[in-house]
Amino acid sequence: MKEILREIGMIARALDSISNIEFKEYDLTKGQYLYLVRICENPGIIQEKVAEMIKVDRTTTARAIQKLEMNGFIEKQDDQQNKKIKKLFPTEKGKMVYPFIKREHDYSNLVALKGFSESEVETIYNLIQRVRKNIEKDWDYVKKGNKRNY
Repeated sequence: MKEILREIGMIARALDSISNIEFKEYDLTKGQYLYLVRICENPGIIQEKVAEMIKVDRTTTARAIQKLEMNGFIEKQDDQQNKKIKKLFPTEKGKMVYPFIKREHDYSNLVALKGFSESEVETIYNLIQRVRKNIEKDWDYVKKGNKRNY
């Protein structure tokens, strides 16, 4: 059996490492840029939704959100109807950094897909989406405290 997930993991870690180095000048470290991008693209999103989008636990998300807030990239605002809910918004500083992160993302996509035809890119995208959807089922199952049976 081909080690597809190992390959995907190596790609993800390499890109994460590159991003952490390149975003250091903006005081964004350890994947914080992932959270900032989701908040910039979804202003008013709640912390739990961000965790779900990135596929990490709530504690990891809370730490990253706290650091982004402390460093002035995002701010929390009370929900008008439910004061317990805190909505997340990018600050001006966050909005200023977002285009750089987006350019890096677009460039990495171009590098990764160099030499592939449009139909090959479409095929890769569709297949990776199917892999993600398969994994999401287990992620939801385990996240709820269940154990997988292998």
